[in-house]
Amino acid sequence: MKLSDITAPSQTEALTLVFELAHPPEKIWRALTIPELMAEWLLPSTGFKPEVDTAFTFQAPPQENWDGLVHCRLLAIHAPRLLRYSWCVGDLNTQVTFTLEPDGTGTRLVLDHAGFGRDQNRNFAGARHGWKAMGQKLADLLDEQD
Repeated sequence: MKLSDITAPSQTEALTLVFELAHPPEKIWRALTIPELMAEWLLPSTGFKPEVDTAFTFQAPPQENWDGLVHCRLLAIHAPRLLRYSWCVGDLNTQVTFTLEPDGTGTRLVLDHAGFGRDQNRNFAGARHGWKAMGQKLADLLDEQD
């Protein structure tokens, strides 16, 4: 896997990461939309269905002042090319978009996480760190399935 953070240095409201993966879009799509696979690299989910307007949650480890729940709603799905959902924690109300583009024998996976407020720099930095770590876990999961 090759990871590129193409977020503009002055940007604090949206981040864009590009993962170059040696797997076809259909295989990556399954990891993005099958709850058992999502739990392997992202977080365990409850209520996820690949249907627009489905409300679901992710469960992260609870922390001080946070129960670990990420409240989401599926906003767009175009298999196997685009997946977008809201990502809400407390006063953080953002959107995560995965775009899959075939690239030779692999796939270019673009992750956009947008909607951070100007006063949410800590959340923005945490998302950047977290998505990079989860992207590596996704690549590892895909490699294990070969």
